[in-house]
Amino acid sequence: MQRSPSMATGESTPTGPREKRGVPSGLWIRCQDCGETIFRKTATEQMNVCPMCGHHMYLSAVDRVRHMLDEGTFEEWDADLMPTDPLGFADKKPYAQRIVAEQKRTGLRDAALTGSGMIRARRVAFGVTDSAFIMGSMGSVVGERLTRLVERATDQHLPLIITSGSGGGARMHEGILSLMQMAKVSAALARYDQAGGLFISVLTNPTMGGVAASFASLGDLIFAEPKALIGFAGPRTIKATLRTELPEGFQTSEFLLAHGYIDRIVRRADLKTEIARAIDYCGK
Repeated sequence: MQRSPSMATGESTPTGPREKRGVPSGLWIRCQDCGETIFRKTATEQMNVCPMCGHHMYLSAVDRVRHMLDEGTFEEWDADLMPTDPLGFADKKPYAQRIVAEQKRTGLRDAALTGSGMIRARRVAFGVTDSAFIMGSMGSVVGERLTRLVERATDQHLPLIITSGSGGGARMHEGILSLMQMAKVSAALARYDQAGGLFISVLTNPTMGGVAASFASLGDLIFAEPKALIGFAGPRTIKATLRTELPEGFQTSEFLLAHGYIDRIVRRADLKTEIARAIDYCGK
C-alpha cells in the first residue's frame, strides 16, 4: 500500500498530529566525567564503567551483589525489616509516603541489602548500601540490617564485606533514632574485631556523612574505587567552616591513598579477585 504524504512526513492528518518515529529513549547514557555518550548496553556489560575514560558510574545494590558474589549464591538476610515513621515526620511530603515512593522506585525496602554468599567459592557475609534510596542515609533499618550482618558474621566466623554505595549520613526523618545507628554498627564491629574477624570495607562514589564516620572507615582493609568522593562533609561546607583553601582533590580515593587513609584503589572489575586474594592472605 502506498503511504500518503502525511504518513511519510509525520505531518498532521484529519484525525490529528501523527507522532514521528525516532530513537527509543533510554538507549544511551552520558558519562559524568568525560561527557561521552555511551550505549547503555555497553555500559551495563562493563559494570557501568565508562569505556572512554574509566569513570566508575553509579551501580545499584542489586547489581553490586550480582557482580561481586558467585552466581546464585546470595542468600538475603532480614528481608522482612521495614522502615516506620516514629516521629510522624513531614517535609515536602510525609515520611511514610516518601518511604513507599522510594520502595516502588528502587525495588528496595531500604538503603541497605545484606546477606551471605560466595566470593570465588569463599563464603562471606556481604552488605551493600545504595544511594538511590534517600541518598543511602542511615535510617533505623539500615543500621539494624548492618548490625545483624556483623553479628551473624561474628557467630559464623565469616569474613565480612561491606560496600558503601551511599552518600548520606543520619536520616533526618528519624531524628535521634537514626543517629544511634552509627554507634550501634560500630559497637558490633568492635565485637567482631575482638573475635578475630576480617572486615573489608569497600568505598565507592560517594561515601560521605555518617557512613564515612562509622562503619566505612573501620575496615581491617579499606579498598576504594578510582576517583570516589570520600569524606564527612562536602568541600564547600568545609571551606566555608575553615575559611582556607583546600588541597585539590583532597576527598578523592587517590588523595586518601597517598595520605594513608585507604589501603588500595581497585577497579570495579578487579574487586572480586582482590577481595578473594585478601581473604586467602589473611587466612580467613
